[in-house]
Amino acid sequence: MNALPYRLGTGAVLRNQQGLIFAAQRIDNPEPAWQMPQGGIDTHEAPSQAIMRELLEEIGTDHAIILGQSNWLDYDLPEDLVAKIWKGRFRGQRQKWFLMDFQGRDDDINIQTEHPEFREWAWVAYPELMDLIVPFKRDLYRQIGAELGLISS
Repeated sequence: MNALPYRLGTGAVLRNQQGLIFAAQRIDNPEPAWQMPQGGIDTHEAPSQAIMRELLEEIGTDHAIILGQSNWLDYDLPEDLVAKIWKGRFRGQRQKWFLMDFQGRDDDINIQTEHPEFREWAWVAYPELMDLIVPFKRDLYRQIGAELGLISS
């Protein structure tokens, strides 16, 4: 597993006017598996371009402005998932996360996209995400929160 590369990706810490963060329940996992919008970076695509594309693909809107960004952060998949995700080509992801302010209205959000990834969504306080996300991403989410000033490190 350690010989496999990381998949380059990007993610959005999307805040509403009340300072709550967009989180959504993955459609492909019956267990609680919430996450913030994220996805891969296409060839010749800047991370900031990728996150705007991912917002459109995953939540149906890119009505957001970028306020800040993290350093590159890595996470490893659990060994039992490596062969199942991305056809076993990657050990995890190396991601750049963007702090973003949502500029739209809740009814602009439509998770019933062409290729839906989520079955429900909610605005939550950042610390609540630790209880909602899959355990193997909790350290990553703590790093994101600390780097973007959402939680104390």
